[in-house]
Amino acid sequence: MSMKIVGGDNKELMTVSSISHDGEKLVIKGKIFGTMPMTAKVTPEEARAGLKLLNLRLVLFLLTFLFRRSKPKAGARAKT
Repeated sequence: MSMKIVGGDNKELMTVSSISHDGEKLVIKGKIFGTMPMTAKVTPEEARAGLKLLNLRLVLFLLTFLFRRSKPKAGARAKT
């Protein structure tokens, strides 16, 4: 399984293939633009800094995010 991250033009920016930990660091592995392998490591300090980017409205959105449906892609026909 993998997770795709797309840009504003719906083109793939990154595919995340795994999320794990190495000691106290969060390790995210994937490919950028479908070809360049990447391993990112996030420290607890950086994760806490990332939490400072959130506001109440965004936290509420994230709580419901996994239960939302994606909008159909442009040109896709709706099922009747």
